[in-house]
Amino acid sequence: MGAGPDPTGGGQIGGGRSSVGVAPHRRRSPLRLRDWRMRTKLATVLVIPSVAFLVLAGVQTTTLVGRTTALSDFAQQVGIGREISALVDGLQQERDRTAGELAELRRDGLSSDRAASALALRPFQDATDAAAGELRRAAAPLADADASWRVSYGKALEAYDQVRYIRAAILPAVLNPETILSNYHRAVDALLGLLAEPSPGEEQPELTDAVLRYVQLARVKELSSRVRAQLYAAARAGRYDIDDQITLTDLRTQQLAALGAFRVAATTGQIQLYDRASVDPGFVEATRLEEKSLASGGARPAVLPAEQWWDASAHRQELLRQLETRVLDDAATRADEVSGEQLRATLAVVSGILVVLGLAVLLALLIGRSIANSIRLLRGQALQIAQVELPHALDRLRSVQGNLPTIEVTPPVVTSLDELGELAEAFVAVHRSAVSVAVEQAETRRSVNAMFVNLARRSQVLVERQLELLDDLEREETDPDQLENLFKLDHLAARMRRNDESLLVLAGTESTRRWNRPVGLGAVLLAASAEIEQYQRVRHDSVADVHVIGHAVGEMVHLLAELLENATVFSRPDTLVRVSVRREGAGALVEIIDQGIGMSRAALERANAVLAAPPAADVAASERMGLFVVSHLAARHGVRVRLSAADEGLVARILVPPVLLSPAPMPELDPPATRMITTGGAGTTRRRRTVPRAGRAQHGDLPVAGRRPDPTPSSARPVPLRAEDVLAPAGSPDPAGGGWWSRQGPAPASPASTGHVTPEPPVTPVIGGTSARGLPVRVPMAQLSAVTEPARPTVPVAREDPDPEAVGGMLSRLYSGVRRAEAEENSGMTLPQGGVHSEGGRQ
Repeated sequence: MGAGPDPTGGGQIGGGRSSVGVAPHRRRSPLRLRDWRMRTKLATVLVIPSVAFLVLAGVQTTTLVGRTTALSDFAQQVGIGREISALVDGLQQERDRTAGELAELRRDGLSSDRAASALALRPFQDATDAAAGELRRAAAPLADADASWRVSYGKALEAYDQVRYIRAAILPAVLNPETILSNYHRAVDALLGLLAEPSPGEEQPELTDAVLRYVQLARVKELSSRVRAQLYAAARAGRYDIDDQITLTDLRTQQLAALGAFRVAATTGQIQLYDRASVDPGFVEATRLEEKSLASGGARPAVLPAEQWWDASAHRQELLRQLETRVLDDAATRADEVSGEQLRATLAVVSGILVVLGLAVLLALLIGRSIANSIRLLRGQALQIAQVELPHALDRLRSVQGNLPTIEVTPPVVTSLDELGELAEAFVAVHRSAVSVAVEQAETRRSVNAMFVNLARRSQVLVERQLELLDDLEREETDPDQLENLFKLDHLAARMRRNDESLLVLAGTESTRRWNRPVGLGAVLLAASAEIEQYQRVRHDSVADVHVIGHAVGEMVHLLAELLENATVFSRPDTLVRVSVRREGAGALVEIIDQGIGMSRAALERANAVLAAPPAADVAASERMGLFVVSHLAARHGVRVRLSAADEGLVARILVPPVLLSPAPMPELDPPATRMITTGGAGTTRRRRTVPRAGRAQHGDLPVAGRRPDPTPSSARPVPLRAEDVLAPAGSPDPAGGGWWSRQGPAPASPASTGHVTPEPPVTPVIGGTSARGLPVRVPMAQLSAVTEPARPTVPVAREDPDPEAVGGMLSRLYSGVRRAEAEENSGMTLPQGGVHSEGGRQ
């Protein structure tokens, strides 16, 4: 199972074989609700009710803040009433005193003492100006108050300024006293109107009554002050004018009405305070003197003594001033209390709104973050399963040789009991099902591989028997044409054997052909050339002195044979395929250059991708068996194979890693001998050679492996070249004499056949140098007498023919052992600690 290329063109997350293509998100439409991100949906769910709540809370907060601001301004306006009443009291005293001075100036005319009048009025004017200054300073914070209060305040200041201007006309007496006093009346009325301006609204009737109380009391005090002015002016003038009694009667009537309104609006405590003030001796004295000025029984009203009246009335005004201050303080205190309560209520409501909103936002964020984190963890686990765990499990199942391992399925990362937890459980169930399917496929694949192995083994046995039969026929054949046909059959059989080995690679099994000592890379290339059909076209330009370790020789031959066959098949028959070997750092580089049809760039990229990452066995592998075999053999031994385009054809570069290379093996004890092969006679051999056919140009000494021999009969009949013939070590005992690489078994003259006892090994062991750890390197088979003493003369012994029944029983037992070995080949093989050591001490 593998992930193919992303058909959408999307990128891949991760790399290597475990990368899984993730299709990019399609373009989202902001108008489609289902395309919104989860955070956007959660935010929308939160925003809509939050906005509605904020609108309602804003309206409520605005109302409360407006009410709080109004009450705060009301409290300040009531509080500034102290400065207003102080200024009114100053103007009243200045006005009343001015009325008396004007009456005396009119009485005395030019003989009046104007300097004394000015001196008498100066303290009252200074006190009034000081009170006006205090009012201006106290009213500064109320610059942003409501418009009606600012208008009233402006009128009051304007009236006061008129009083200041009119003062200059008092002493000269150029104006009518009524004109001068009317300016004072206007200023006092404007200040009293400013004193009554604060309004708490209809929701606070209690505060409205408090304002009404001190305003009515201030009006009672104002009417009492104007009565005092009238009587004091009459006292200073020594007589009453014609309209004085009418004015006094009107003022007393208004005073009684204002006092009645005050008593109606005042609290019980305030009424009691007024009653206590009204029985004060000074208040009673002023009332008694005022009653004398009333006309009764037709008698004329009495003119009061000026100073006595002034002192008594001043005491009464002071008592009213103290009562007014008490009532005004009560109103200001109550206004401050109500304003503070409203402020606290507003803060409490606003705080509650903010707390509720904060809790809603926090709860939404926590829930949204929990959902988003769960989704992110779930996505991460899904990608982890898709990109790492499942590919890793498939790789384990694909590469295991023994019993199938137990694949652990990770538990869900989201353990909640909500829908996301159920979705995580569903993901884990899908993972578990995928692993189960993979295990079943691995079992099926193992069964198919076992079937391939059995078929390949059976076919190998038949091919080996066919090769043995061909060897016998070649030895007995003398007809050149018939011998050439036998050579062709021999090559076809060798190619059939390579196909069987390809089936073993397809099944994941190693080759059965092994060598126990290093072999030169040139010999490996010759062996590979010998296993292809058009071996005559292969030319070895240069071959470095490099040796391959023995256990990798067979599969290296297979790998190179596949590449050489690809080069010869896909190139013209009249061209050559050139092979070169050179050192590449600590490794070796093999280049195979052909002049074929080549490949397109896309095909080269696909082929190199297969060579870099071997795919699993499937139908495509059977269609391109050679590429599949090369990729798996290269991956098995760490060999890097890459195809590239040349001017004509392709260049296959094979980089052999240093781990597959080995120093040259120790030289044989016997001098090198010419390669000999068996001709079929006991103890007789024929030299393998190639005789050029008449009329064909010779290729000289070019290292051409497996060149087709001349079919001309000769005393030394050629035999087709095979891989095991090329890879047999030079100078070794004749293959006809028997050996582990021979198909005939031990030679008749060998100790095994003659029954001779194996002689003792040499006294001095034969070693192949020392390893990196200082230990001697064993030379395989060097201690055997057949190797150490090949030149020792042997006495021929008469051969005894074996019993046919014994030979049949031995072969039957051998066949049974081979079948058991094939049956046990699929089971796991336990390696010793430290790995398996090859020649040269390599692990």
